[in-house]
Amino acid sequence: MKLSIVIPAYNEEEAIVSIIDRTLAARPHIFENSPVDDVEVIVVSDGSTDRTAELAGGYDAVRLIVFHRNRGYGAAIKRGFEEGAGELIGFLDADGTCDPNFFAPLCTAVVEENASVAIGSRMSADSCMPALRRFGNRGYALILSLLSNRLVTDAASGMRVLRRDVLPHLYPLPDGLHFTPAMSARVLMDDRLTIVECPMPYRARIGESKLHVIGDGLRFLRTIFEMTLMWRPGRLFMLAAVFCFVLLVLLAMHPIEMWLTLGRLQESMIYRLLFCSLLGTMGATLLSSAVICDLLAGLLDGQTRSRTFLARVLDHLYTFSGVGIVAVPMLPLLAWLVGGGVSTFVTAGFVDLHWSRVVLAGLIVFGIGQMLVTVLIANILRFHAARRKVRSAARASDQVSVPAQTLGRSRPVSRPAEAEVVA
Repeated sequence: MKLSIVIPAYNEEEAIVSIIDRTLAARPHIFENSPVDDVEVIVVSDGSTDRTAELAGGYDAVRLIVFHRNRGYGAAIKRGFEEGAGELIGFLDADGTCDPNFFAPLCTAVVEENASVAIGSRMSADSCMPALRRFGNRGYALILSLLSNRLVTDAASGMRVLRRDVLPHLYPLPDGLHFTPAMSARVLMDDRLTIVECPMPYRARIGESKLHVIGDGLRFLRTIFEMTLMWRPGRLFMLAAVFCFVLLVLLAMHPIEMWLTLGRLQESMIYRLLFCSLLGTMGATLLSSAVICDLLAGLLDGQTRSRTFLARVLDHLYTFSGVGIVAVPMLPLLAWLVGGGVSTFVTAGFVDLHWSRVVLAGLIVFGIGQMLVTVLIANILRFHAARRKVRSAARASDQVSVPAQTLGRSRPVSRPAEAEVVA
């Protein structure tokens, strides 16, 4: 089994010699303590304007790829993946923060646990990571864990090992520094992919950091939400819906208390109730969006996803029987709210009704109507998902059984024209 180690480097002349020497020296340790029996080292100079490429080019045992312009951290890693020949591919930062010997436990974890990706977690007690960056990384990891229901402690680690055959499932991934949190989010959002973490030592970097705490931090956060929206859209819509409904309940508590104690509402509360109505309609729309998006995602990628308790409840609720269960108890309430106004309008030609009743009745009718429309769309998607499963089963039964493919070399990224490979 071969391991291809990619070292992306952008203006790292102070650290590049040290990290190359340490990586080459780590090869015997990797051979002895992992299933790997061959290691290749690939350095990608990402448009460096200092002596990084010159220094890296002095090693016969290192393959050097030179970008004539800076294309980004992720672009450099992806190009290294493309040029590598290993069944396992890994990367580490060129700044000297990570120990190349740690590739041994990462490779072992990937093989023995049959994982898609193994991450070196920098959150150990002896980590030299600055306090602000440690706080930010813990925050990203917490958000990803909540969105995916899978635990991760370091979402942006710059030392990883993965199987080459999972690359088609991971791509597309961004070219910038947000490459690593995007990869973490992609793996965590896909039940077919698995991720393991191994706590590792982390040193202070050599040279000047390229990371901008605020700008890149916001980019990391945006990437996490974008990847979640692409692969688990229902999760975000559901959380937003819960937020709307919780805020609705909090704002409606005082009007409800006044109605129950005094039997009336102050006229000034119209603004509060109108906002509550807006929150209710937004919450209902977001719940409908969560159901539709989850069904669409399952239909498009043909994947059976693990379902949270709330998602399973929504699956049962957004059916015709669910609409009936919700709508039938609402009919007497609607009659009580606006029945008198309708009666006076028909018999006397005017409406004698307090505005709060109309607002509440409108919210109920809107919610039931939107729920019914959502059920109609959901049933269409369920029908086509069932047809797809039947067709897939039929095709599978017609195909001749073939031996399972071993891990092979894959080149999912086209070679950029401006990159020059230097032996």
